[in-house]
Amino acid sequence: MNPTVAVVAQGAMGAGVGGRLAERGLHVITSLEGRSEASAKRAKTAGMVAASDQECAQADFFLSICPPSDALALAEKMSKLIAPSNKKPVYVDCNAVSPASKIKIGEVIAKSGAPFIDGGIIGLPPKEGYTPYIHVAGPEAEKVAALNEFGIKINVVGSVIGSASALKMCFGGITKGVTAVASMMMLAATRAGVADKLRVELERSYPTYLTSFQRGVPDMFDKAYRFVGEMEEISDFNAEGDPAAKKLYEAVAEFYTRIAADHEGKHEETGALAEFLKKKD
Repeated sequence: MNPTVAVVAQGAMGAGVGGRLAERGLHVITSLEGRSEASAKRAKTAGMVAASDQECAQADFFLSICPPSDALALAEKMSKLIAPSNKKPVYVDCNAVSPASKIKIGEVIAKSGAPFIDGGIIGLPPKEGYTPYIHVAGPEAEKVAALNEFGIKINVVGSVIGSASALKMCFGGITKGVTAVASMMMLAATRAGVADKLRVELERSYPTYLTSFQRGVPDMFDKAYRFVGEMEEISDFNAEGDPAAKKLYEAVAEFYTRIAADHEGKHEETGALAEFLKKKD
């Protein structure tokens, strides 16, 4: 009998993962408590079935895919609902938080008696012809490998909670860090009146960079608010080992906060970036 999978929440990634599992024949449920109309629409389009928090606590797998700042609160809520039941879902925290945060979340879930898996998603939401990887770690991580049969790429990276999170922190720090630094310098060039010269130099010296930025930077605008929490977690991840990296990612978090506000407001900086990256005829 196929497992029931609860996916919370219904953002682009959550809906994408839930949709992939649903189209492969699984019963995928989600809680819409406190969620927006847009979230409900994404869930319905993905084939996810609205359910109560209690019903989600009775699923075979529970995939937590939410903003980093919400991960601990969701674990605390679900742990209280899971604890009284004899049936325990395999709880997979797929959020972009530091290893220390993931260990804390795992401790909360452990109180319920449910198996806890450290997860980290690398890639874009699933779409036709493409599937991101969900890297998982923990003593019982192999249990999640069952989802490989339903269109999800699960990669077990180790038995230690925090290993998958560390991988996600490092990968996200590179990809989103490069996007932030490139955007900062494009804006600096615009302020200095040399935007056209910088673009020409990128086209001449690093054309693949420019192509990548043309895709990745505009795509970042409506996600910038979500990147803030992840950059803060990466900063914490580096707190003890590399104070310079800690400060760097604090600054990147501040940058994404500013871009998110601009995208919701006057579009001064996002507009300048879009203009810089506009494809020429």
